[in-house]
Amino acid sequence: MSGEFLLDTSIIIDLFAGDQQIVMQIEQAQAVLIPSIAIGELYYGAFKSVRREENLEQITQLIAENTIVISDAVTGRWYGVIKDELRRIGRMIPENDIWIAAIARQHHLVVVTRDKHFGAVFDLDIVMW
Repeated sequence: MSGEFLLDTSIIIDLFAGDQQIVMQIEQAQAVLIPSIAIGELYYGAFKSVRREENLEQITQLIAENTIVISDAVTGRWYGVIKDELRRIGRMIPENDIWIAAIARQHHLVVVTRDKHFGAVFDLDIVMW
């Protein structure tokens, strides 16, 4: 999976909102992947939304059209490594983003995000769209 983009939830939300810059970047990308953690975050957002059905449909379409990268035992090890690295430097980030970073490091993927806190994760390739 080397050289492929892993979309953070912040990017997917803006994609759903029709952000043309993101649409263009995705169209030009060799491959984009979705972390399973982002799917959970999207479902949570949909279930608490007043536009529940519309949001659920967008998630269904996203899943159907993209490769979802799941976490496994190896991801769990990477999660532990990354969380410990963050603890050592005194710079924690949201738990779900640690999981997304773990998937990215496990599979040598570039995280596409709009969240600057990913910069605290050592040896993580990040692109800000």
